[in-house]
Parts: sequence; structure tokens; C-alpha cells
Amino acid sequence: MIRKMILTALAVLVAAGVLLAGPGTAGAAGHPGLLPVKSGVPRRLAAFDWAMSQRGCWYVWGGTGPCADGYDCSGLVMMAYRHAGVDLPRTTGEMLASPLLVRVYHPRKGDLAFFGSGHVELFDRPGYTLGAHDSGSPVSVIHYGWGWYPTEFFRVR
Repeated sequence: MIRKMILTALAVLVAAGVLLAGPGTAGAAGHPGLLPVKSGVPRRLAAFDWAMSQRGCWYVWGGTGPCADGYDCSGLVMMAYRHAGVDLPRTTGEMLASPLLVRVYHPRKGDLAFFGSGHVELFDRPGYTLGAHDSGSPVSVIHYGWGWYPTEFFRVR
């Protein structure tokens, strides 16, 4: 009885687009189905953990994965948050215009770090971001500085 109630509640959340459906089904906004995030794990951390699992995948302009196809900066961030149950826009400019983002001045792991209006990565800790940096480099954690540093940070609602 309790199991049936839980499954019914999950089905309602999936239908409302709050959670994404399981593998092999259509998720929110018609995207491929994904599993819901573990209870109690902030979406920014779930997104960061998924992006960390993509380390070593190569940067490919316009790439949205999977690893064999590569990622560009916004493609990696979009897919990381999609795996965390959030449907972010595809490009950096569209992300900056999204009502899902709230500017923060003290970023936390998994927040978005924008380098101007043309590049985005995930904040790791002060001085470090995780992302698909540029052509010829793999997804990795980098130490920023010396003229290359985030200009704005945003948290995803």
C-alpha cells in the first residue's frame, strides 16, 4: 500500500516535470528520461558529481555528449544539470538570460561560474572550476587566475 502511494506520488512529480522519468522514457520537456536525484542531495552537488564523472572526455565545440562525442562548456553544464533534474538552456548566453539562475557572490560547489558571456564552468572551490575548457583539452578541474577568472557566479534555482 505504501509502495503504491510512493509510486503514485512519483508519477505525479514526473508528469509535472519536477522529476525526470527513469531510463527509456521521456523526461521533463520531452528530454530523454533520467533518474531522480537522491533525496537530500542538493541539485548543484548532483550536477557537479555527474560532471566529475565526465573528466577526461574531450572538448568538442557544440558537443553535448556522451563522452565519446565530447562536450563544449555549456553542453557539459547543461547535461550535468539535466542529470540533476534541471532543464537549463543549451548555450552560455541563453543560460545567462534564464530565470532559473540567481546571482551569488559567495559561490558553492556546483554553482555556475561564468567567464564573461561566452564561457561557463561549474564552481569547485575558491580558485578552481570544473569544465570543458577549450579545444584540445579534456574535461577537468582547473586552477583559474592570471587573467582568466570567473566574472560572475550563479546558483540554479
